[in-house]
Amino acid sequence: MSRGRVERFVIRSEALRGNPLGDPAEREVAVYLPPGYDEEPRRRYPCVVVLTGYTGRGVMLLNRTGWGEGLDERMDRLVASGACPPMILAMPDCFTRLGGSQYLDSAATGRYETHLVSEFVPEVDRRVRTIPDSAHRGIMGKSSGGYGAIVQAMRHPELFGACADHSGDSAFEYCYLPDFVKVVRAVAKHGSLEKFLEAFAAAPKKGKELIEVMNILAMASSYSPNPAKEPPLAFDLPFDLESGELLPDVWRRWLEWDPVEMVARHEAALRGLRLLFVDCGRKDEFALDVGARILVRRLRARGIPVEHEEFDDGHMDIAYRYDVSLPKLARALTP
Repeated sequence: MSRGRVERFVIRSEALRGNPLGDPAEREVAVYLPPGYDEEPRRRYPCVVVLTGYTGRGVMLLNRTGWGEGLDERMDRLVASGACPPMILAMPDCFTRLGGSQYLDSAATGRYETHLVSEFVPEVDRRVRTIPDSAHRGIMGKSSGGYGAIVQAMRHPELFGACADHSGDSAFEYCYLPDFVKVVRAVAKHGSLEKFLEAFAAAPKKGKELIEVMNILAMASSYSPNPAKEPPLAFDLPFDLESGELLPDVWRRWLEWDPVEMVARHEAALRGLRLLFVDCGRKDEFALDVGARILVRRLRARGIPVEHEEFDDGHMDIAYRYDVSLPKLARALTP
């Protein structure tokens, strides 16, 4: 079987320099080049930007497990079988000290959307033989990566002409509200958010309990930053830390970033996509299957074409679903 190859390189980001969390401005990223890339030096290829979920970095998409493939191996197999036309896959790194950025600009975390669209995409176009226009560039991801994919497709139609959203954050009242009480309990246990962060940093294993709390802090840093506060807690939470009572003004700020609510504001961009694919497992632990249904209903109510699938699984270990989306994206973006 003919194989592609992976190039890794470091981007020195001006957008991330001096970010509030003190995270590195230099990021190692990866680009997958398909079989035949080196043999046909004049040929250009469509490109898909692949975003990781919360706690992820782009190079992690290449990880191999005992029975699982890295993203490069998966693409090699799909191309060799004829299921997928060859294309380039570009994997950025938008990780933060809090676990992720939601691929947004925020006064609490840094300018990750700016980094993605104004630095990463142009650098990939400069380094490798993409077809550098929106008709031949897509974006995809899973979980927070699925969220980032559909939000960036909405906000940047000049860059992205197709989108695959796997189990992306949507319908925030279902996927986030249940975890607010966990933050309240963590603060009661540790004494403050500052002490929780100290405990998190000291923990040799970042277990599920810790990650669930940190996830809400990362979301607040993305959706409701407050530059008047001191990093790393320069954000407002949408609930009272003592009682747990929802704070409507802050919660409304979160909802402005809910893809369900964003559809109406970005109808033209969504309508212009060559492909919009949304899927989720029917057993998703964060109720994102419900979020996907609501999102798809909003899209279809406006006559926006969308392909929607559900499958019999939960939220974790569903990279096999890329076997569905990668060929769809490649066919939509290939000249």
